Formats: sequence, structure tokens, C-alpha cells
Amino acid sequence: MPRYALGMLDVALVPNQRRPGVGRRPQSEPRRAWLPQQSRFCPVLEDGSKIGYLVYPPLEDDESLQVRFVENGYFRFTFYKQQRTVFTLMTKAAAGGGQAATDELVQFDASAGLPREAIPRLLDALTVNIGGLTGGVGLRGAYDFITPDGWDTVYTGVLNNVERPTVPSLTVRVETDWFRQPTEFRYALQNGEAVSASGIAPVGQVFFVPREPAELRDASDEERARFTEELEAYWGRKPEHTQTTAYGGTYDHQYRFESRAYEADQAPSRSEYVPSAEAMARSDDEGLDPQTPRPPHPSDPDVRRRLQQRRGRRN
Repeated sequence: MPRYALGMLDVALVPNQRRPGVGRRPQSEPRRAWLPQQSRFCPVLEDGSKIGYLVYPPLEDDESLQVRFVENGYFRFTFYKQQRTVFTLMTKAAAGGGQAATDELVQFDASAGLPREAIPRLLDALTVNIGGLTGGVGLRGAYDFITPDGWDTVYTGVLNNVERPTVPSLTVRVETDWFRQPTEFRYALQNGEAVSASGIAPVGQVFFVPREPAELRDASDEERARFTEELEAYWGRKPEHTQTTAYGGTYDHQYRFESRAYEADQAPSRSEYVPSAEAMARSDDEGLDPQTPRPPHPSDPDVRRRLQQRRGRRN
């Protein structure tokens, strides 16, 4: 089935039950500000980054939480409001994890407006599975997910996050069409390491996958020959569209435009690419000239003809 004919997946959002209405909605974002410039122009990397949705914690924009794993199995939780420390709590998880064995409030600012008795409830809304594995801590999301029948939710850390230091995260897959899973992202800390949650930054990423497994088979001789033919043809078209940045890096938009051409079906024909307002804005953000020659637009006759020939061979 052509990609453009696939229907939109319907996923229901359920607010965090312990702190409903607090935290940003999940969103898809293809760019990572900390990647090198050349990587930012790589469409396949961008497509990997925008798989599913970034998930934010149940925190206001001016709130943040830091969890640090210290010696002897203790965790130190520090909660901030408007860059002001509200409380610091030391916790040691019970054997086997799950519940805290001991809590010690080492710092508390009563003038911040948070009642002392509300601290355990707040931490329960933000964290889970303390000490489930040595140094392990789960950060909750502001929204939970209900998927259609036959679809699962994969919970993992933010993809393509190369910022140092990076705390390892676990990846889990849950059958969220029938199991009501509160969203959490599990991180594994070593002694002295910390993980932070902020109302303006994601704590993890989710994407949705069908439960039906894929069946692998050997490609036929015809499929292998076509693979090689189309690959060589693609690389043969790249050089004329390759551009160089001011820092000497090279990039091109060939893959992105051919991807759009693959999906184009009813687009009106036109002979040259006219940048949209969105393209103009993004080009300005990335320091590119929007009038720089680009690969053919998906609606160009040559592109559409190649697309039709490719589909004819596959059929």
C-alpha cells in the first residue's frame, strides 16, 4: 500500500493522574540543536529524531527536578521553582526497589508555597521505580497513551541526544491497547550522576509500532538488481545538487525531495521550485539562501515520470 494512502493512527492522550493538567503536550520535533551542523542537514537523521513524540514531565515551565544517585544507595531529590530551591530530600530505596525505605528532608523553603505534607505526593507524580535496579529512577510523563487494537507504545530516551553527559536509559515496549501504562522513562545512574527534568524539556520519547511481526525473506534476483539500479541512479543524481556550507561541510536535499516525489500523486505540475513561506523561514533559521538551486520539486514532470516508472516496475 502506498505510504500516502495510510490512515492517521488514532492515539488517545490521558493526563498524568497524579498531576493532571500540568506539563506540555507531546510533540514531534525533527531537529536537535546540539548536533553538528552537517548532521542537522541530514534528512534521514531528522526523520529518526522525529519518530513518535517527545514527552514532557508534569512540571510547569518554571519548575524543575534533579535526581542524583549518591553513595550507599541514597538518592537526592532537589525541586526548584523559578530557579529557587524549594526542597531537597534524601531517599534510600528499599531492597528490591519500588518503595522508599527512608526519607530525610534536608532543606525546605516554607515560603515557596508548597506544604511540607505535599512533598511525597509531588515526588510520586514526578518519579517512579526508585532503585528498581542499582541507581535506577523513572521519570513520569505529563500524558499517558491509549493505542488502537494491535498497536504498542515504545518508551525510550530522547533519540539522537548526543549532549554530554548522557545518562543511559532503558527502552520498553508495552501493549497499550489493553494495558493502562502510566508513562515513565527509566534511567540508570552511577554514583554521583544526576538526571534532571524541566517543564520546558522532554524527559523521553515514545513511538507506536504494530504488534504484527515482519516476515523476512531473501530478495529475488529481480529485486536485488532493481535495488542496485535505483541506488546507483540516486547517487548519480546527487552531485549536481550538493552544496557547501560556509564551514566547508557539504549537504543536499536530494533524499528529501525524492521522498516527497514518492508521495506526490495529484500535485499540479510546475517547472521550478517556488519556496513556501515555511521554507523561507527555515532557510533563514539555518543560514541558507532559499533561492539556492534545489533538486526538482515533486510535481515536476521528470520527477513524476520517474515515480510512475518505479511504481510500474514494482507492480
